[in-house]
Amino acid sequence: MCNSNLLVIQKLLSTNAYLGHRIPTPDFQGYLYGFRNEMAIIDLEKTLICLRRACNLIGSIIGAKGHLLLVNTNPEYNRIIQRMAKRTNQSYINHKWIGGFLTNWKHMRRVQKHFQDFSAHPNLKDASTFSPFDHFPRFRKMQKCFEGIVTHNIPDCLVIINANQNSIAILEANQLQIPIVALVDSNIPNRLHKLITYPVPVNDDSIKFVYLFCNLIAKTVILAKRSQRPRVKVKRL
Repeated sequence: MCNSNLLVIQKLLSTNAYLGHRIPTPDFQGYLYGFRNEMAIIDLEKTLICLRRACNLIGSIIGAKGHLLLVNTNPEYNRIIQRMAKRTNQSYINHKWIGGFLTNWKHMRRVQKHFQDFSAHPNLKDASTFSPFDHFPRFRKMQKCFEGIVTHNIPDCLVIINANQNSIAILEANQLQIPIVALVDSNIPNRLHKLITYPVPVNDDSIKFVYLFCNLIAKTVILAKRSQRPRVKVKRL
């Protein structure tokens, strides 16, 4: 193992990225180093390989002027995801996935425009006299869904922080042949693991790793933007 790899793995160790669950699912066995105190230990060399593959994909997508959608449902990670998305001008969803967000994209675009028009209403500028949350409860739901969406185009790649809680997002992206980068823990159901094109085996309960991962993605996006080439529209079957 070269020195650079060793340094990265030491960094991963410091985030507890190697800690799995007591009973890993069958498809995850190939990512395991072994067991300690009846806990699955994730092989960080394989995590590193998967991270590099994911970053190569993201770099290629951004280099072709593509766009990412970050998906997270863990409130502890909300600020990390939001800051990373805003830093790189990518989209994010920090709340429960709405069914049909991808597979019914045209309708969602119309709802998004309605939300943006509603948000721009002059009465909303003075919250002391008018609260959209009090008078229009539906506005709150729309805000949670669309406040992090910065494009009208369907995303070119999903980056999912907690795959186990986002099965619908994974199914929709897979149906539309949108590549998926996802952090997968040792208890990932086999049916979901098979649908994730770029799984990253790791302890997805580690906030330190999620922070490290988002910084890595942000740096990849920033570097790729410096060498962007004309966008190639991919025809999805």
